[in-house]
Amino acid sequence: MFRIVVTIIAVTYFTAASAAAQSVADRSLGEGPYERLVIRGATVIDGAGAPPIGPIDIVVENGRIAQIVSAGAPGLPPKTEGRPAQGDREIDASGMYVLPGFINLHAHIHDEQTGQAVPPDYIFRLWLAHGVTSVRTVGNRGGAAWAADLSRRSARNEIDAPYIYPYPVFRRWSPGEVDTPAQARARIRQLKRDGAVGVKFFGAPEEILWAGLDEAEKLGLKTTMHHAQLDVAHADVLDTSARGLDSMEHWYGLPEALFDDRTLQHYPLDYNYSDEQHRFENAGKLWAQAARPGSERWNYVMETLLERDFALDPTFSIYAASRDWMRLRRAEWHDEYTMPSLWRFFQPNRNAHGSYWFDWGTEQEVAWRENFRLWMDFINEYKNRGGKVGVGEDAGYIYSTYGFGYIQEMEMLREAGFHPLEVVYAATLGGAKVLGVESETGSIQVGKRADLIVMKENPLANLKTLYATGHIKLNSETNTPMRVGGIDYIVKNGVVYDGAGLRESIKSMVAAEKERLGIPPGPMPIVDFTMKENQ
Repeated sequence: MFRIVVTIIAVTYFTAASAAAQSVADRSLGEGPYERLVIRGATVIDGAGAPPIGPIDIVVENGRIAQIVSAGAPGLPPKTEGRPAQGDREIDASGMYVLPGFINLHAHIHDEQTGQAVPPDYIFRLWLAHGVTSVRTVGNRGGAAWAADLSRRSARNEIDAPYIYPYPVFRRWSPGEVDTPAQARARIRQLKRDGAVGVKFFGAPEEILWAGLDEAEKLGLKTTMHHAQLDVAHADVLDTSARGLDSMEHWYGLPEALFDDRTLQHYPLDYNYSDEQHRFENAGKLWAQAARPGSERWNYVMETLLERDFALDPTFSIYAASRDWMRLRRAEWHDEYTMPSLWRFFQPNRNAHGSYWFDWGTEQEVAWRENFRLWMDFINEYKNRGGKVGVGEDAGYIYSTYGFGYIQEMEMLREAGFHPLEVVYAATLGGAKVLGVESETGSIQVGKRADLIVMKENPLANLKTLYATGHIKLNSETNTPMRVGGIDYIVKNGVVYDGAGLRESIKSMVAAEKERLGIPPGPMPIVDFTMKENQ
């Protein structure tokens, strides 16, 4: 009887998840994949760390890179002999740059039922428009089976979406599910059956957390973790990496491992973790309590994590507003690319996670700037010593709009000291290695999936040209400002997306929603606004 009940529940759950995934529309924007796609005359930035080289022809057959061929030398007419034969689709990339598609290691697929109230199609298009062709989803309302169903549809090119690698969340509190180590193991096994390829841990009592990590390792599931402050006393990054954790999100648990004159963060005595301003204001004071760069403790923690081949996904950009709230809330992309419901979610509100602007001022921002300085020092040195660092955005919170947050993360890695080629590596092959899919994607190499970015501007010279809003500079001929940039083509698994078309489709979605709600076009108001009730 028990087995029958479990089977019925599992079938019902999977059916519901499949139905939810079907709410994502069938593919309507991309073209292909083609039997033979040829990208001609490009300058290639291969993602594996090599400097740019070109002109190069790239042949894609049925979604895979089949040939990479020299097309001559810079400054000379293109070769006429020895070049690939005509394709079913040709892209003239003369004078353009080709990169591997980007990998977003910290992605959330929110939907209309979450506080953000945005459709998955909107999120997927924003990611694709910013060159993101693979995402690691680290939790969503639909659960593991829902994300796994979307993953299968994306892999078959049935939806306009990046590749999806589901890492559902194992939480501290899941009533009736994970109150014992045995239940923790059962929960991990269920996630595996639902289609998870990894697990994102958030924290738990130690015997439950250790059981979950052990079971995930036995099942071959990759693991990452947001080291929640509620549990970091027994589970900092040294503790969890010793138990087999593969990578970490954000930075919680890292400065705590660096403590050398205390065991716990010095919280104010009126602190309450559920108060969002308390939580984020005091998080901004955490790195100042850790061991100094170059100290014995600093080196011990770094060397230990390196020995364990541990990966860091800092997600700097999701905290960028903490050091300059005014700048992020007035970012130009909000006006045309941020959905009204998402904008409302960003406003000061005690009921919305990451909406902690109850009284955010100079003192909080100054502390966060010092937080970033020390945090960036650690991440850059970790990279310099050979450590794995990836790129993730965690958008949908804290004034971070999907896709835009990803490019901002790349800019912040540059600020931390990464060379632009190192930034691209972290966003491509580095991310693929964190996922364990480097044989499939992450670099421009024969046999790999055709996940590519094609653009006129050189992103190494200016990462801002990757934003959907592009970059404004002076036209030297007319002495007037002009806008350049935005990705011209995005190729995901051989399917070709027109960058301008993607951008227009997103702006149309936002404009239509504003019109439906009676919101005038133009800049979004700085604070909350009143929308018409749904008719």
